[in-house]
Amino acid sequence: MNDAEESVRGVLAANLKRVRAQRGLSLSELSRQAGVGKATLSQLESGAGNPTLETVLGLSRVLGVPISDLVEARPADEVTVVRAADAEVLSGRGVDLRPLRRIECGGAVFEVYDQVVRIDGTQISAGHGGTEHTVVQAGRLRVRAGRREVELGPGDYIGFDAALPHSYTAVSGEPVRSVLLLQHRSEQRLHLAAAMGDPAGEQPQPGLPQGHGH
Repeated sequence: MNDAEESVRGVLAANLKRVRAQRGLSLSELSRQAGVGKATLSQLESGAGNPTLETVLGLSRVLGVPISDLVEARPADEVTVVRAADAEVLSGRGVDLRPLRRIECGGAVFEVYDQVVRIDGTQISAGHGGTEHTVVQAGRLRVRAGRREVELGPGDYIGFDAALPHSYTAVSGEPVRSVLLLQHRSEQRLHLAAAMGDPAGEQPQPGLPQGHGH
C-alpha cells in the first residue's frame, strides 16, 4: 500500500464508500442525515477531500460506527508502534486529534487519541454515543459535561457519558496536551470484514443514530 492509500484521506475514502454501501445510503441521503454537503462527500469518497474532525464525527454517528472504523486501514499488529510524526491530525474547532489505536476487549471498543486542545477556540459537542475519558498531561483544561464544569490539571482524569452536551477549553493560555479515550459497545462497531467478504463478519443493523459530537 502506498503513502497516499495509508493517509487518513485515502483510508477514509475506501472505508466511507464501503460502509455507506452496506448501509444502503445514497450520497444525497448520507449528506442530508450527516449535515455534510454532497459535493464534500463526493470529494471525501474520491480521496480528494480534506476531512475535518467535525465531518468525520458526523459521518461516524450517522453510519453507526466508531471513528476508527472510518480512519483505520487495518487491525493493529501484535506489537504496535505509532510515531508522533506519522499519525495524521484530525482538526476540529478547538482540538487536534491524532488517532493512535483501536482496542477491542470484553465486549467494548476503545479508541485511543493523542489530543491537543488549542487556545484559539472551544470544542463544543451537543452529545454523541459512547463514554468519553480524558487524562490531562500538560496545561489546564476546563471541561463542561451536562451541568457540571470542572478544571483539570496535569495528571487529572475525567470520564462522562458522551451523550451529555460537553465542551473542552484550554484556560491557561497554552495548549492542553491530553489522552482521549472513546469507549463504545462492540455491537456498535460495523465489522468491515463483512464488507470484504469475510463470512464471519457481522452485518450492521439499520439504526442510524443522530446528533452533533465532539
